[in-house]
This record gives sequence, structure tokens and C-alpha cells, in this order.
Amino acid sequence: MNHHHQLSATTYAGVPLGDARRALILIHGRGADAADILSLAGYLQTTGMALIAPQADQYAWYPFSFLAPTERNEPGLSSALDLLQQLTEQCQEAGIPAQEIFYAGFSQGACLTLEYTARHAQRYGGVFALSGGLIGDQLVAERYSGDFAGTPVFLGCSDVDPHIPLTRVNDSATLLTQLGARVNKQIYPGMPHTVIQEELDYINQVLEHGDFL
Repeated sequence: MNHHHQLSATTYAGVPLGDARRALILIHGRGADAADILSLAGYLQTTGMALIAPQADQYAWYPFSFLAPTERNEPGLSSALDLLQQLTEQCQEAGIPAQEIFYAGFSQGACLTLEYTARHAQRYGGVFALSGGLIGDQLVAERYSGDFAGTPVFLGCSDVDPHIPLTRVNDSATLLTQLGARVNKQIYPGMPHTVIQEELDYINQVLEHGDFL
């Protein structure tokens, strides 16, 4: 199953890109779609923001677990990373600097969010990964480059998530910190594979105040 993700399938909401000062790129999980993740914006402080939700081909960004060797998830993974690069460039061409671009993803979308931003680390507005971790059967530090320069990065996950091992969340937090991110990792005992209000509250702190309170 080859996934080739198309820029044309992206959904835009909120303030039109050309009029927005900030942008939030929302990345859905496996089996979901752009409309599903866009509904999350209803719980977030997104006044004045362009909302951008790409749509995965066949409702998955890559075919196998994020813990599989990266080559097994090609060409879907590279196609997905390229799409996020296109969306980031689209924001910048519209006059929105990287430090005013925010990324949020759930599950497979959280993994993709972390993988893209860690491969292109710079000062973003914020990076929010809900139930996810960096991608690959093992973490290869050489794959990542740049400097997050204090970007607030939120990692929220259960300690017993059936898809996301706690060790990968912890290892991801360590690597992101080494890349200069200001990481806020929250592990919720017994939480199912979902998004909870407390995680949204942390995201809203960054959207409203520029950092975690």
C-alpha cells in the first residue's frame, strides 16, 4: 500500500492564510481525517489563527507502526514529511514566520508532527504531540538537525497506551531537549488512547501566553 499525500487535499479554516498572523497545522491520526482533527480547534484558543489540516491518502500517513524500520513505512512517510514541509513553506510565503507556526497531532499524526519538526528544528510557536513519539525502530540522533531554540514542545501520553510505548515517549523527550526544545512531558496513568482536557489546557497556555505557565 503506497501512500502519496496531496497538498490539494488539505482543509483550511479559521482566518484566511493571507490575513493570519499565526497558523496552527493539525495532523490527524490513522483512520481519521482532516475534519476530525479540525474539530479539536473548537477547544483551543485559535482566535486570529489560520487552521490547516492536511488529509492523509487512504486515511494513514504511513502503513505500519511508527516503531517499524523507517524504510518499511516508505514512500508514505517521506511523502507525509514533504507535505508538512510544503505547508510550512506555504505559511511562510503568506508572511507567517516559523516562530508563529504551531503544530499539533494525535497518535500517528503526533508521531509525524515530532518527526517533521525534529528533522527541521528551529524556533516554532509550539509543537504539541498527543499520544506519539519520534519514528523508527530505533532513534537515530543523526537523522535530526537544527535548534528548537526554546520552542515549547508538549508530549502527552498514557503510561499504558497500546500503540505508544512509554519508553519511546521518554526517549523522544530526551532527544528533543537535546535539540533545544523546552519539553513539557505529561504521562497520565491508565489513560486510554485519546485526548483529555488537561492536555488541551497545556496547549492553550502556549497559544495564549507563548509558553507553559
